[in-house]
Amino acid sequence: MSENADRPQRRLPGVDEILRSAEASALLETHARSRVLDAVREVLDDLRHYPEKIPDCIGPIVDKAQAWLAEDERERLRPVINATGVILHTNLGRAVLPAAAVAGLSTLGQCCNLQIDLDSGQRGKRNYMSERLICQLTGAEAAVIVNNNAAATLLVLAALCADREVIISRGQLIEIGGAFRMPDCIAEAGATMVEVGTTNKTHLRDYRNALSERTAAVLKVNPSNYRMQGFVKEVAVRELVMLKDDHPDLVVIDDLGCGALIDTRRFGLPAEPRVQDSLAAGADVALFSGDKLIGGPQAGILVGRKAIIAKIRKHPLTRILRVCKLTDTALEHTLRLFLEPETLAETNPTWGMLAADLVGLRSRGDAIVEAAVRAGAERDALRVVDSHATMGGGALPAHPIPSCAVAVRRTGCSADEVLRCFRRLSPPVIGRIADDTVLLDMRTILPDEDGVIAEAIAAVCGRMATEEFDRNIGTGKS
Repeated sequence: MSENADRPQRRLPGVDEILRSAEASALLETHARSRVLDAVREVLDDLRHYPEKIPDCIGPIVDKAQAWLAEDERERLRPVINATGVILHTNLGRAVLPAAAVAGLSTLGQCCNLQIDLDSGQRGKRNYMSERLICQLTGAEAAVIVNNNAAATLLVLAALCADREVIISRGQLIEIGGAFRMPDCIAEAGATMVEVGTTNKTHLRDYRNALSERTAAVLKVNPSNYRMQGFVKEVAVRELVMLKDDHPDLVVIDDLGCGALIDTRRFGLPAEPRVQDSLAAGADVALFSGDKLIGGPQAGILVGRKAIIAKIRKHPLTRILRVCKLTDTALEHTLRLFLEPETLAETNPTWGMLAADLVGLRSRGDAIVEAAVRAGAERDALRVVDSHATMGGGALPAHPIPSCAVAVRRTGCSADEVLRCFRRLSPPVIGRIADDTVLLDMRTILPDEDGVIAEAIAAVCGRMATEEFDRNIGTGKS
């Protein structure tokens, strides 16, 4: 007898045998055959690598296939509850879309007038309404929309500065998430970077001394994901515009990053450069994000003088980086909310989170604790504590926002295990850990999610939390 004949893997049933079995029939009734086939193959492949786990019958194999399908389903893109205290959490999709934007998206189950003029029946202008709203809100002559602000930066540099020089302060050579670095972006656009000033101080004379016949633009970048304090100096847009007196063809580009459309100080936040102020100061083109302080979908927005935007629009990258009808629709409905800024806290979830007062947040936290106790949670495991939220998403750095959180503990479990339990619920609840305690921050929990949070707490650390819950949903300690 050969050596292979004694291998445990030879005891594995074939795929067809498993699919024809009575044990697999129920699985095939609830899942497409192709999905069950994928699951069975994954399980068999795993067992070939771990022969000591090979069962004596088909039943356990089908059970593992069912578990694989359930886990695969859990990994798909789906709603979660943000209890981290990070308002614009990049890993959680950044801004929560306003209800108006969601309602707008719900109308796209059929064809739409994305690029047709309904009066003439001829080809129309793409993103017309969103661009019109942007101009109305910022005072810009023209606008163009691409898929994110990094794309907007690359586009403006490629369209206006290729084969020429771009002057930028050394203190603004930023890096954002995903190792996107401004020097790399300038190089990729085909431009030559000219650094001026020092890390902490740059003066107008530094820019003036760097000007040459090869200079295409001066680029000002808002360091929206960090702050420099102390002995620092940067040059305002209105000063940079003065350089055009002797160099009339010079383009002043203001990369604002966050893209505030309202005065953030109204909400007790640090002043963030507004788009309309940049244009009023004389910037030829300003660019900013749609999913940060606007609270809409991911997008990059460029605004400015009509001639400049027209040149940008003609560049091939504009077509490559354009947004789809989903982004355009969500952005349009989000922008409309800024026409009535006094109601933003009620209509725009991002600004609702920022505007929420501490008294109201603590009252909601107390109500969640009481509801969780009524649902079976141990009262000793819960308390409402002071905390600090953050804006996140590369916006308003180094500015903690006063908040409160429901602190959750469970006897015999570490905070990591408890947090994992919350993540395995449906919908998953994403919190954070401080001092070996799970914190569910009230500032980022939407008001209509309070009841779900109470039920989640009861499920994770209540009197009815069982060993089977740990085994199948939570810590996996069985």
